Amino acid sequence: MSSDSAPLPGIRLLDLHDRTALITGGSRGLGLAMAAGLASAGADVMLASRHLEEAEAAAAGLARDFGRRAFGAAADVADAGQVERLVAAATQALGRVDILINSAGINIRGPIAELAPAQFGQVMAVNVTGTWLTCRAVLPGMRAHGWGRIINVASALGLVGLAGRTPYSASKGAVIQLTRTLALETAADGITVNALCPGPFLTEMNRAIADTEQTRRDLIGATALGRWGRLEEIQAAALFLASPGASYVTGAALPVDGGWTAR
Repeated sequence: MSSDSAPLPGIRLLDLHDRTALITGGSRGLGLAMAAGLASAGADVMLASRHLEEAEAAAAGLARDFGRRAFGAAADVADAGQVERLVAAATQALGRVDILINSAGINIRGPIAELAPAQFGQVMAVNVTGTWLTCRAVLPGMRAHGWGRIINVASALGLVGLAGRTPYSASKGAVIQLTRTLALETAADGITVNALCPGPFLTEMNRAIADTEQTRRDLIGATALGRWGRLEEIQAAALFLASPGASYVTGAALPVDGGWTAR
């Protein structure tokens, strides 16, 4: 029998039993949806948020719904000391951190002339520096175990432009380049590093602009599918990148954007 026709190995490609995950920005929106996807596949999780009660409540919900260990923690990802303490707490609670999802992020909108330098710096501090700090903090443990999955949440706006989004688009473009570079640094360590690039999902971040004509034209209208993304659609993408089935995927920027970046 040729190797091409040999039976495939019996690997459960999306199974995360015996794996652990830290999800920043994990108490709501896309972060919580992705955490739920990992827990549904068997992972134990820690959800990090700036608000401890919110993180703990979300974690309790995952433990109830999926029967996995789940913990909540508070941290500002733009603060190096808080990030180090977060990863230490996750390691203590979970035993180790196999999977990191960097979902913490903010968006300050407006034309460049109406934005202050401090606002640009705030977005970069959370979205870029926070991602860099958290990646840096988990890598020693992942390297020690010879296995890891890092998933950075970028955006379709890291790949294409949109007027009035200079801080956010610049930050998410930086996250994509951080992802690609870190993938090269960690390739020999059994660690993959990838980015998800969501299009318009109706999360708390977008709710304030959801019903405006500009949103219908520039966001929803820019997608090929002509609708908001559903939370399970980001769940599936994150589960794939975190799973054994994605072992040959690293340095990728995966659009989950309804065809926005196909135009």
